[in-house]
Amino acid sequence: MTVHPDEHERMMAFAEIALGQIKALRQPATPRNYEIWYTYATGYNPSLNQMINELVARNGNLSNGDIDKIYDTYFSPSLITERIDKVGSRVADEIDELMAMIEVAAVSTSSYSESLADANQQLIQVTDREGIRTVIQSLVETGQEMAQSNQTLEARLTASKQEINQLQVDLEAVRTESLTDPLTTLANRKYFDQAMERQIAEAAAKNEPLSLLLTDIDDFKAFNDQYGHLTGDHVLRLVAAACKQNVKGQDIAARYGGEEFAMLLPDTTLRSAVAVADQIRRSVMAKELIKRSTGQHLGRVTISIGVATMRRGENSAALIGRADSCLYAAKRSGRNRVVCETDPEAGANTETRVA
Repeated sequence: MTVHPDEHERMMAFAEIALGQIKALRQPATPRNYEIWYTYATGYNPSLNQMINELVARNGNLSNGDIDKIYDTYFSPSLITERIDKVGSRVADEIDELMAMIEVAAVSTSSYSESLADANQQLIQVTDREGIRTVIQSLVETGQEMAQSNQTLEARLTASKQEINQLQVDLEAVRTESLTDPLTTLANRKYFDQAMERQIAEAAAKNEPLSLLLTDIDDFKAFNDQYGHLTGDHVLRLVAAACKQNVKGQDIAARYGGEEFAMLLPDTTLRSAVAVADQIRRSVMAKELIKRSTGQHLGRVTISIGVATMRRGENSAALIGRADSCLYAAKRSGRNRVVCETDPEAGANTETRVA
């Protein structure tokens, strides 16, 4: 998606703040430091900002160790991989222990079979009552040992099953985290892109409609600048909640980037998608914002939405492009509205975008 002028201005403002922090704290202007301070400037990760603020308040600056810790906690691309590797290692250890137990059980079973064979030979050869009793006593003791061994193995198998079930839960949690936007808890862009390719293929194979909604918060930059990033985060969560509440079944709601959201609606016609979009728009507009710390009334937030339905043979880029054009037609024609590809506004020139 092409960056419109206001968005570019906003990004440059964040960059200026980031470089200002680097200069003020006399830190090296490395890409890693810039990434940390740019994210700090956006305010999109409150826990990151809190961690930095506490460190600077306590120490007056960020040491190299602090920078390493911050980057490893919030940015390192290896974090998810490391967690997956850790779970995988636990699975491998559990399997190794199980194999060892099974080998022991196999040896015990073999030994028990040999004991039975020996007892059988002894019974054939023994003729007196005392000899028979001795053989039977030996068989009883061997049977008891085998039963104890089986109980131990059964208990270990039960424990391993529980451990593996927990590992599956842990692995699913890591997978979900890697595909979830932490601020809004919606699907993230990575998940959306994967889902869109899959849904386009399925819609084409089944000859079913597939509709896309692209949503942008009206005047978000001005609101964010006026009331601060924490309030801006609250607005993002409010819009995310409205999106989540109005999708169902196989529908997917995702944070597309910044203050943009996307909803993918399988087996949904353009008309039905417009109805969903308008419901989301009304739901957001109905909420009056109040700043919790002061009780100040901040007014209402509005959103603009563009809607398009997949055409035969169309790929994801083309579908996104048409929904994107409808979105900015909605912005250009007054904001706080839904525009679909069959509306007159969608046919106008969409080269200049409005924030």
